[in-house]
Amino acid sequence: MEQELKDYTLGGLLEGWAASQPDHEFMVYSDRGLRFSYAEFNERVDNLAKGLLSIGVKKGDKVGVWAKNVPDWLTFMFATSKIGAVLVTVNTNYKSAEVKYIMQNADIHTMCMVNGYRDSDYVQMIYDLVPELRTQERGHLKSETFPELRNVVYIGQEKQRGMYNTAELIMVGAHTDSAELRRIHAGIDTHDELMMQYTSGTTGFPKGVVLTHHNILNNGWDIGECMEYTKDDKLLVCVPLFHCFGCVLALCAVITHGATMVMVEDFDPLKVLASVHKERCTLLYGVPTMFIAELNHPMFDMFDLTSLRTGIMAGAVCPIETMNEVMERMHCKVISVYGLTESSPGMTATRVSESTEIRATTVGRHLPHVEVKVLDPETNRECPVGVQGEMCCRGYNIMKGYYKNPEATAAVIDENGFLHSGDLGVMDEEGYFRITGRIKEMIIRGGENIYPREIENFLHNIPGIENVEVVGIPSPKYGEQVGAFIKMKKGEKMTEEEVQLFCRGNIARYKIPKYIFFVDEFPMTASGKIQKFRLKDLGVELLGKAGIEIV
Repeated sequence: MEQELKDYTLGGLLEGWAASQPDHEFMVYSDRGLRFSYAEFNERVDNLAKGLLSIGVKKGDKVGVWAKNVPDWLTFMFATSKIGAVLVTVNTNYKSAEVKYIMQNADIHTMCMVNGYRDSDYVQMIYDLVPELRTQERGHLKSETFPELRNVVYIGQEKQRGMYNTAELIMVGAHTDSAELRRIHAGIDTHDELMMQYTSGTTGFPKGVVLTHHNILNNGWDIGECMEYTKDDKLLVCVPLFHCFGCVLALCAVITHGATMVMVEDFDPLKVLASVHKERCTLLYGVPTMFIAELNHPMFDMFDLTSLRTGIMAGAVCPIETMNEVMERMHCKVISVYGLTESSPGMTATRVSESTEIRATTVGRHLPHVEVKVLDPETNRECPVGVQGEMCCRGYNIMKGYYKNPEATAAVIDENGFLHSGDLGVMDEEGYFRITGRIKEMIIRGGENIYPREIENFLHNIPGIENVEVVGIPSPKYGEQVGAFIKMKKGEKMTEEEVQLFCRGNIARYKIPKYIFFVDEFPMTASGKIQKFRLKDLGVELLGKAGIEIV
């Protein structure tokens, strides 16, 4: 029997654990010896919340956080939740134009950021976007480009012209009475907006997905139950917090069960392995490419990973060989979760108690209180068992909508309340779902519909191939031709002819890749997903350089 949905709020959960298990560790950065118990973290959150109130942040205001997994990323998430402000997550890979778009589209009131990431200088970008910071007094910011912007906060100790920093906000908060904060927090409801996450924008402009406490905390609870979480679990978090993988599947699973997060600021396979070893972590998350990088690290055998028991591998379908290797060498019975930001994100998941085959070849069954159907994209009628259609769901997990975009919201949530994912899938007799491709990724070659996932799965049977991505290459004759981007395992080599020979007689001729590209890496998002839409352009570019005419 399904448990009732929970009326959690994020701040309420934290305060509950701070009262019932004050000394239990909530967040650990093993690489720098930084540790917060639930009580210590709750105190820091309260101080930052009071600091934000002191600079005019109020209920409904949008607070942007542009940072990798630094300690205060989560402090901001909880602090904004306690005062009813809406956290807007900003992708660490964004450049100036993208940040400008988000700040304008989301009506950012207070923008918070670190100094930078990789080759991006965030501070300089913000000064370029908001030159008024250099001349106007803090607390009186009026920007021509961003009419809603009132504050910029630097996440760190350093002082930056025109900006507040977290150290002083927390200090102000520590010397401020808590009565006002308690009053505001008491008025926060489980159905209030908690955060906005922008979709990756692979097609068109990114859209702000509005999610509530109810959405993500119930989803986090359900995901935690799939892995049989207890308060004694320690989760190694190396996936970005700005993405649902980090802030829902990780944080919300942990906070609903009173467990511990062991953080890695930016993905590094060595830091992951060392932190699991040192902290005796029991759970590990990642996309397949992360697990592959850990397994293939030259120092892998130096670390004891026997404390691991489960985790999540999501973001892409995992070859069964990789899953078996993760189980055998990392002692980790990973599950998969399927969904999208608009579904908070999980709609289906496998369970830790299920077989390897089910966990590797399906995305599991529907989550409690979530109705999942495979609908015909043309008629919107439910497809019979085993027949391919669009993956759709309805339930507590459906977003409140796209921010200021009712047309786009109506385009993905139908009149029956079902969210349309854009993904193709099938359901079997036992209620397990398999993802077969994306509607928009479908290749149409000379009138034949080709699903990349089918070809990818087949090519994975070739020994020596580590990963493969199939896309449509624009063709003047056929509309599209099949293109395969192949990454070989270290030390393995193969020719285009050998790949095509392997296919002949095994898959339909029209499905055999016409163009084959051997690559060292794939273009990736910051959350570790492969950007298929960029592969099409790359294919055309590579063929042009080689002097090959596309037919």
